[in-house]
Amino acid sequence: MRRQYASRSLELTDLQADPFAQFDLWMREAIETELFEPNAMALATVSAAGAPTVRTVLLKGFDPRGLVFYTNYASAKARDLAANAQVACLFQWLPLERQVSVRGRAEKISTAESLKYFLSRPHDSQIGAWASRQSQVITTRALLEEKFAEMKNKFQAGQVPLPEFWGGYRVIPHTFEFWQGRPNRLHDRLVYRQVAAGDWQIERLMP
Repeated sequence: MRRQYASRSLELTDLQADPFAQFDLWMREAIETELFEPNAMALATVSAAGAPTVRTVLLKGFDPRGLVFYTNYASAKARDLAANAQVACLFQWLPLERQVSVRGRAEKISTAESLKYFLSRPHDSQIGAWASRQSQVITTRALLEEKFAEMKNKFQAGQVPLPEFWGGYRVIPHTFEFWQGRPNRLHDRLVYRQVAAGDWQIERLMP
């Protein structure tokens, strides 16, 4: 269960001045390497009672404003975010011996942005958003499949509308950490910390 990480290194001189530009470089490499679901993002939230939860969501877009994912606004994660908007995210690209962790706050995106993405989804994925009351208890899977069939019949003609309970969140980062595996567990950890709008300080951390 032990292996040496030795394929790459990460130096301050390797980094872009802006963390979003650096993230874009690493994401492009993960995509070009054909990693499975390179946009898979572990999202950690905390409930009003202080209980942490982590789950995997898919990153669906990013720009200098932040990282965007979509969900049901009545889900467990949405309830957590309503109580505490602070989140942590992790991208784990093990074949590249890399990780990127992000900390920041999450806020809902505009309905127009959510609608634009929703209309780009496959038809059955749009139906799925209507069929699932995410995080609610059901007794059998058959109930979910029946609801899907009901919604598919309801929206068989015409455009599927955006559910009012479904949409996106944008994670607005204040910290990015780029982690590169190195031999003898002496990994490279380079952290961007936001000190002002558009101004980032870069530091190296002990592994």
